Amino acid sequence: MKSQAAPECQRCTFREHSLFKNCQHDELLEMNENKCFHTYKKGQVIFHEGNRPFGLFCVFDGKVKISRLNSDGKEQIIRLAKSGDTLGYRSLIENTKYTASAVALDDTQACFLPATDFNSLIDTNVKVANDLMKMLAKALGESQERMIHMAMKPVRERLAEALLLLKATYHKTDLSDLFSIAISREDLAAIVGTAKETVIRFLSEFKEEGIVSSHGSTITILKPDRLLKISQLYD
Repeated sequence: MKSQAAPECQRCTFREHSLFKNCQHDELLEMNENKCFHTYKKGQVIFHEGNRPFGLFCVFDGKVKISRLNSDGKEQIIRLAKSGDTLGYRSLIENTKYTASAVALDDTQACFLPATDFNSLIDTNVKVANDLMKMLAKALGESQERMIHMAMKPVRERLAEALLLLKATYHKTDLSDLFSIAISREDLAAIVGTAKETVIRFLSEFKEEGIVSSHGSTITILKPDRLLKISQLYD
């Protein structure tokens, strides 16, 4: 990834779809003055599980996984983030340690807003505070739904759902369009909540059925409609 100057908050491409869409111009200018802009290499940790938050991260470019270790020491990916997404807000609001780690899935750029600036913003801007509450409620709903799926759905259905989640997160076009993503089988298994070998086996089945193709770590979804039917078998 080529290094570039830090984006200006008031002109940010993703602002209208972010937590800060209802900020006033002077608030954006102040955020822009106080934020830091960081570049992370693929695999680099943005923040660690167990550390205390000192601010808020906003993804400008790249892909990020939010993951934690379960009781067996295995990684579980609980969220995927893209450009315009906000990271670390729950721990910051609760003033608690991070319950998960954020790691760059590819070369990533992100802005960092110090906690004092973020807390001041939500104390003075009611619309941003309301948007934050909606974000927290949505995240809670998605977490509950994921727990239900993990408990109720077989691995094959969860894998189909995970592939569609990757497509929905990182590809904003029609279901009929092809979508490719480079992702390790370990990361895919951590999304599904199963062993890498199991993911490889079911991916091979999907390939035999013409639903996906793969080359190295890159997976291409050929028939998203088939994946959708598989993912909904137990709904």
